[in-house]
Amino acid sequence: MTEDKLVKVLFAFHSDALEEWTIETMWCETVDQEKGHYKLENIPFYAPFAYNDLVFAEYDEDEGMLTYRETIAYSGHSTIQVVLMDSANSTNEIITMLETLGVKIEKFKDGYFVIDIPPSLNYKPINNELKNLAEKEIIDYAESCLDDKHQFQIT
Repeated sequence: MTEDKLVKVLFAFHSDALEEWTIETMWCETVDQEKGHYKLENIPFYAPFAYNDLVFAEYDEDEGMLTYRETIAYSGHSTIQVVLMDSANSTNEIITMLETLGVKIEKFKDGYFVIDIPPSLNYKPINNELKNLAEKEIIDYAESCLDDKHQFQIT
């Protein structure tokens, strides 16, 4: 992918965690500029979307940039937000351990990161590990965007 195909898109959404409307800008690949179709190239830190989701965005005069309007197609990826609760544990150690399960992770800051679960992975073993860490009060996590396939794997 060439860099000229990447654009920033603004996503405005209500955050349940923050209990307020908030915004996040993310890199998207231009799929069809005329139709306003863009593919998410980030793992969202807060927004309830997933890597590779196809979205419709258009230029918004008030925002001064491309702005998300609706999701066109879901990618099958899931996004999990993780907060480190126990400072005795290293964020990097937990990330390394989770990466052995096949996930991709983006660290926002020490103590907070997001996990991308691709459609090819079974979410059950990942979910079991997250539950185990949460029960030990090492982390807390939220399934901010859980694909139906991944949801079915844990029910």
